[in-house]
Amino acid sequence: MENEFSIEDAIGKLWNKLDGWLDAIILKLPNFIMAVIVMILFYILARIIRKVLKNLLAKSINQKSVQEIISKMAFVIIMLLGFFVALGVLELNKVLTSILAGAGVLGLAIGLALQGTLNNTFGGLILSFMPKLRIDDFIESDGYTGFVSEINLRNIVLRQPDNNYVIIPNSNFIDGSFTNYSISERSRIAVSCGVGYESNLQEVEDLVVKLISENFPQQEGEGVEFFFTEFGDSSINFIVRFWIEMASNKHKLTATHKAVKIIKENFDNQNINIPFPIRTLDFNKNNLEVVVNNNSDKG
Repeated sequence: MENEFSIEDAIGKLWNKLDGWLDAIILKLPNFIMAVIVMILFYILARIIRKVLKNLLAKSINQKSVQEIISKMAFVIIMLLGFFVALGVLELNKVLTSILAGAGVLGLAIGLALQGTLNNTFGGLILSFMPKLRIDDFIESDGYTGFVSEINLRNIVLRQPDNNYVIIPNSNFIDGSFTNYSISERSRIAVSCGVGYESNLQEVEDLVVKLISENFPQQEGEGVEFFFTEFGDSSINFIVRFWIEMASNKHKLTATHKAVKIIKENFDNQNINIPFPIRTLDFNKNNLEVVVNNNSDKG
């Protein structure tokens, strides 16, 4: 029969195929050796560049995890470049074209699937090189305040004054705004108060400006600013603004605490009234109504 299976013919065809492969391997042996050498050279080059890049990044980026990621990315890119060069040496152009086409499709699919993650990743890279944001800076962002404890390729970690941690995605941080209290060594704060209508307003102003100036030294170009702001229900209100050394919100609270105590103590010594509302309830027995009178008294 013409279609009868022959083991001897099958073995012969297999041997011829293997023999052809062996001849091809022998012919391609120099190219294979050269490709191996290329991969070794690119590996050595990738390690050198990774080390040098890591040292350079250490001078501009405080976050070690970001340093590692960027240097590893550079290592992988160089090794991929070496792989493609090695394929070219082996004259596997068709394989190289197929790999590049597949990599393009795969990269597009991964990019669409991980769009949010990639946004955070690139945001982390941008934040790592921002001179206005460093580890241990005290910042306010998205309604949260705290010290920057970590900047990675996904988020920023803030340690709040109560020692709780807040994680803010890099994409939110990049698209939004933030205040860095650690950039400026000095900031201006304001303290509000009120005095009775019987007070001598000029004496009040002179006393408050004197107290703040003596207890909070002002530098050149700064100064204590005092303004009466309104006629309140029971007091004439004022605001005093002055400059302090401030690297975190605690410094602001400490200065405000000190200023309030100083103003209150000296107002008491000078018999300056800090009024507070007094609410009197008058009950009308006939109509069962409640009449509220707002008065003031000395605080």
